[in-house]
Amino acid sequence: MTQAANALPAAESAVFDLPDEAATAALAGRLAAQAQRGDVYALFGDLGAGKTSFARAFINALPGGPEDVPSPTFTLVQTYRRGALEIWHVDLYRLGGPEESLELGMEEGYDQAAMLIEWPERLGALLPETRLDLAFAYATDGGRRATLTPRGAWRASSADWLKDFASDGKA
Repeated sequence: MTQAANALPAAESAVFDLPDEAATAALAGRLAAQAQRGDVYALFGDLGAGKTSFARAFINALPGGPEDVPSPTFTLVQTYRRGALEIWHVDLYRLGGPEESLELGMEEGYDQAAMLIEWPERLGALLPETRLDLAFAYATDGGRRATLTPRGAWRASSADWLKDFASDGKA
């Protein structure tokens, strides 16, 4: 499991087993239903761990028709308008260093959109402190596992939000 270089200590995390892509889509849909402008979702994980599948499901769970959601590995940023919410899907895998993120206009995105950021560790100290970390890892059964960790002031009470989110028993 990949961790951010500037990860803040977390009081609590919740772990979700994702045996298949449908479970990943269900988790993405639950988070998308709560998404709001200014949210940052930091998607950590090795190649093929499920970051892009999660982002694709998240975007398509929002109001609007089915959307082709390609990986932004080469474009670095793809933007989507879903209902009243703008979504930025960012893939920083090819970023040479944190300073290159400034050229992508990410500061603007933090203010006006919900951000799905793959490879957020490439931002170093520029990664916003207030965010939801989602760490995707391979499970021994061939599925995936997602660990959700609110950072900073993710919601009014991150611990309560996480407890409520995790307690309904859905993936």
